[in-house]
Amino acid sequence: MTEIGYTRADILRIAAEQSAVDSSCRASDFFGAEHVVVLSRSDGAARKDLTQPFAFDLTSYGRNVVASVRRELVPVAQEYLRGRQTHACFETPALHELDGMLAPFGLHTCFQAEYFLPDPARMHIFSCPYPLRILEKEDFAALYLPQWSNALCAVRRECDVLCVGAWDGAALIGLAGCSADCEEMWQIGVDVLPQYRGRGVAAALVSRLAQETFARGKVPFYCAAWSNIPSKRTALRCGFFPAWVQLTAKPVLHEA
Repeated sequence: MTEIGYTRADILRIAAEQSAVDSSCRASDFFGAEHVVVLSRSDGAARKDLTQPFAFDLTSYGRNVVASVRRELVPVAQEYLRGRQTHACFETPALHELDGMLAPFGLHTCFQAEYFLPDPARMHIFSCPYPLRILEKEDFAALYLPQWSNALCAVRRECDVLCVGAWDGAALIGLAGCSADCEEMWQIGVDVLPQYRGRGVAAALVSRLAQETFARGKVPFYCAAWSNIPSKRTALRCGFFPAWVQLTAKPVLHEA
């Protein structure tokens, strides 16, 4: 495997600094003993998969919660976080309570995800029964299809920079892609056709793409829905560790 010029601490620092840009706070705010409430603002260096400024967003690296919100929602955030344990802020029934608090503002909790970062000491390259190939931008231009919607993002295709594909003969059966969502970090997504799952294809694709991302001077990160157990298992197997969680509220009539 290519030598990785980062430590786990380096990678966590880079991620926290990016989250600070995204949440309009300081990186140190994510590691304090108390919850923090700040005003959200737009920043051109924020992750491109986010919509800023936030109306109401909660981010946690595990110790506390940083709420990045609109000015009129500061009291709501303060009331919701007061005396509540960090993990409980992201769970029902507390989220039902939060939805009730947000309803007068035309908002409800909408997006919730867990993010993973690579631990260089645990990274491995996995193989699978199918040949892999690195794809540059011109190679995957025709692959914006429903079956590859996690690996590639049609609405932000300008951010998609790199893919690794797996083939069974002439058929593409798995695809992992990187999105340059911010300056120092590229986000990995992966899709495997249903009939090829359970054969190690996802781990082979993700581990190979993570290596290639590091080789290009960027830090890979991985996102999974809280309930997507297979996706989380892939992340963990490939040497990623749970780093932060994020919950975002959107207008009630918002369509994903």
